[in-house]
Amino acid sequence: MAGNKRELDLVVFGATGFAGRIVCEYLRDYSAEKKPLHWVMAGRSRARLQAVQHALNIAQNLVPLISLDNADTSELIALCRRTSVVLSTAGPYALYGSRLVAACVETGTDYVDLSGEPQWIRRMIIQYEQRAITSGARIIHSCGFDSIPSDLGVYFLQQQSHVRFGQAADRVIMRVKAIRGGLSGGTIASGLNTAVEAATDPSVRRELSNPYSLCVGLSVDPIKQNQVRFPKFDRIIGSWVTPFLMAGINTQTVLRSSALMPEQFPSRFRYDEALLTGKGLRGAWRAATTALGLGIFLFAASTSGTRNLLQRLCPKPGNGPNWDKREAGFFDLRFTGWTDDSQTTRVKVTGNQDPGYNTTAKMICQAAICLARDKSGIEKSGGFWTPARAMGIRLIERLRAYTGITFELED
Repeated sequence: MAGNKRELDLVVFGATGFAGRIVCEYLRDYSAEKKPLHWVMAGRSRARLQAVQHALNIAQNLVPLISLDNADTSELIALCRRTSVVLSTAGPYALYGSRLVAACVETGTDYVDLSGEPQWIRRMIIQYEQRAITSGARIIHSCGFDSIPSDLGVYFLQQQSHVRFGQAADRVIMRVKAIRGGLSGGTIASGLNTAVEAATDPSVRRELSNPYSLCVGLSVDPIKQNQVRFPKFDRIIGSWVTPFLMAGINTQTVLRSSALMPEQFPSRFRYDEALLTGKGLRGAWRAATTALGLGIFLFAASTSGTRNLLQRLCPKPGNGPNWDKREAGFFDLRFTGWTDDSQTTRVKVTGNQDPGYNTTAKMICQAAICLARDKSGIEKSGGFWTPARAMGIRLIERLRAYTGITFELED
């Protein structure tokens, strides 16, 4: 654990990207800490860093700029030695993120990112976890909309179940009741790179479809998970459901959390996610057309010719939804959990801005600040943790206080 003995609290790496700019904007306005945050903006191009700094009206004497070559290991190590936490928005992580993770592990520097690339996360765990344990670096992937709301939503539900019934829920489901948000070029680039890896490597395809893929190195007894792969009528909820785009990485993260917290999860824990589309014929139609659209996109992404077409048609890295659209975004997630004797807990997790950008920026910033500043209620040992396992209720408290995200017990 880097702690607060270093010169900087955090470094925003990838500050000139679309998500990075929103992160910097949030940190510019964040003033809840008793001591000012000492942070810097880092990226490959000093000219682009200066342009972002000017556009956001950030004073250079308060927030310095650091330009460096992210392929130069010595520069990355020198940067990591100066800071308690590295906050990385520089994806696709499978292409650009590995050296930075290695530098954080080597220097005992805490790290958070927005990766939704499970094949890469698995590689990082395999390569660097033992060294992270030794150096004290806390490495926490997927600190945005994938997968903090799912991971902490399940964690919060299990806390409530223990309080109410003295036991954890054996099964939890998450249903997306409502959502509105946009996609940036960076998000699309990460998804397309994952599709390229899957198309060329059968082992990647297997890991992407394996809900326990991120449990590598942990003691687990895999059981069949009820993944929603096709539209269906969910009799428990009383609504049609259809596959949710982010269910894969979210489920893998939640199952890693369950393996990291055996005292709070039953050994044969089951979890699945889906998108609610409503009742009757209208709900069935929405479920079918949504699944069809998702299927067409995934097929196009997996085929070289159509993938090139997608790259031309979709937003380029650095671009994304404008301010008005991001402000109009929201999400409403509903979790239901059942104990072994059928006692039920229901939890609601909501956000009041675009889930993938404004709210994601707030989530990763609070995760980074939590690691940099909080002394109690969080994991202090090095290793590859999940948001729930590393920060748990402390991060929930921060999200409630500073981001507009709610965690509520429904009944």
